[in-house]
Amino acid sequence: AAKTLEARGELNAFHARVSIGILIVQDLVAITVLALTGGGIPSVWSFGLLLLPLLRPLLFKLLTSSGHEDLQLLYGLLLAMGGAALFEVLGLSSELGALVAGALLSGTHESDELSEKLWGLKEAFLVGFFLEVGLAGLPNMNELLFAGALFAVLPIKAVLFFFLLILFKLRSRNSFMVTLTLTSFSEFTLIAGMVAASSGFIPESTIIVFALLIAVSYTVNAPLSAKSNSLWKRFEHKLIPLERNVKHPGQQVVSLGGAEYLVVGMGQAGSSAYDYLKERDYRVTGMDSDPAQIEYNLGKKRRVVYGDAQDAELWENIDLSSVKAIMLAMPYADTKIQATKMLRENKFTEDIYALTMRDEEHQALKEAGANAVCLPLIQAGRKLAEISISDEVDGSMSLNFEMNSFE
Repeated sequence: AAKTLEARGELNAFHARVSIGILIVQDLVAITVLALTGGGIPSVWSFGLLLLPLLRPLLFKLLTSSGHEDLQLLYGLLLAMGGAALFEVLGLSSELGALVAGALLSGTHESDELSEKLWGLKEAFLVGFFLEVGLAGLPNMNELLFAGALFAVLPIKAVLFFFLLILFKLRSRNSFMVTLTLTSFSEFTLIAGMVAASSGFIPESTIIVFALLIAVSYTVNAPLSAKSNSLWKRFEHKLIPLERNVKHPGQQVVSLGGAEYLVVGMGQAGSSAYDYLKERDYRVTGMDSDPAQIEYNLGKKRRVVYGDAQDAELWENIDLSSVKAIMLAMPYADTKIQATKMLRENKFTEDIYALTMRDEEHQALKEAGANAVCLPLIQAGRKLAEISISDEVDGSMSLNFEMNSFE
């Protein structure tokens, strides 16, 4: 689910954070199953594991010393295997040991970097894991019927998720997006099931049912998630009336306070654009969907509001009457294209400028309605070449970029 949200550029959106939070709760339940079903009777020495957090400084120092290349990856693998072996020796689940080892390293930039390196291995091992399950054989008729019965519960799960989120005061769109993201069975179901089967709590044949169920649910969920925004547009007129008449979490701004320029995406590029306009006394407002990014920019005395650029309701309800131009500085091309389309659909006639890293995105942004696009990497290379052949080279020269206009 997290990878799907990241691929769509929605990982920092409110509905994505809710989805990740629910997945974490589900994983905690799976971890509890791992802890209760693995290893037999814990050793009396297992109480010593409560002292493991004291090793965090040493583990962080070793992680930093391992650098950023293959040694860092090797360190992560050894730590996972060491944690698994330690817990198994003490009568606990080896899977739980590997998880605790990872938790001890969490919360730093280096651990995020290690996580990205381990992601490819995790995907490869997961494929191997499913292959191992598949080698156990094909399901018989009874197992197929059991899998079908469990799959029939999936729509009920989706409906319950939606109305439960509505009950917790979420907007219909956020509830709908979270529901689509979570309408599948997690691979953790299979992992916990295998541990339970190896301990004799459930029959071995149930694992084949779980594997089939997860594969089918992913197959159904993938195209639905990819078209989540299109599906929302199709059903929004039926779902919006179901919202509770209260202040919703993740409520978006409807007024920009007379701002002349709006910068959407307050990362490094967006904040630089904001500062440039502010230094010249223009009324400018920034917008971002990441609370951490908003908090950081507010700390820098920038006026930044919360808004999800992919949410059609934002552009339908926000007052843009005073805005002369909108700058799109989000990292994902699809997000910029979709935001541009929605702005034009809602009769925004002023200029829209976009920052992009790929030349092939030009045409898509032009068709969506952008006035001009800045390609900093291509323009930086050309400017660098221009400086290199210039007769007058000043060490203080800077790279000035131009917008490629469509007009």
